[in-house]
Amino acid sequence: MRPMVFDIRDTLADDLPAITAIYVDEVLHGTATFELDPPDVAEMASRRQAVQALDLPWLSAVVDGQVVGYAYLAPFRLRPAYRYCVELSVYLAPEARGQGIGRALMEALIARARAMGLRHLIGVIGDSANAGSIGLHKATGFREAGVWRETGWKFDRWIDVVLMQLDLNPDGRPPESPGLRL
Repeated sequence: MRPMVFDIRDTLADDLPAITAIYVDEVLHGTATFELDPPDVAEMASRRQAVQALDLPWLSAVVDGQVVGYAYLAPFRLRPAYRYCVELSVYLAPEARGQGIGRALMEALIARARAMGLRHLIGVIGDSANAGSIGLHKATGFREAGVWRETGWKFDRWIDVVLMQLDLNPDGRPPESPGLRL
């Protein structure tokens, strides 16, 4: 298989139908999300707008003009003490997996989080059997922070949640930025 040539850029409104299709496929066939009812384009636009209202990035991976993946940062929790901690989400079209696109999206988000003065990135991985996502997180510096056992019910089975954490400021110095506006 020939490697895909791709670009990573900020998501455009025109990307939302493709982004929605990627996410709907995961809702219907995967365990990366515990959502059960597929959202429509308007709902995905609303979610993107909420992320961008906090000055957080939402990125697209594009191959030959087609969106094949997307990723974004969102607040980990909405309490103010969590303002330096964000959750990272990455979704890829099936044909884009194993091409380095997920890693490129993650690395772009990590760089943006560092530039924002954030402290921690959290990966919340649906399904402890998702070796691809767990491996990708480890390859980009995340460590396993815990497992919530059998917390999701999807496809007639219990599914674990694996928590992965990347410390962007391991020496623990005080924050230099105000963090998110929560």
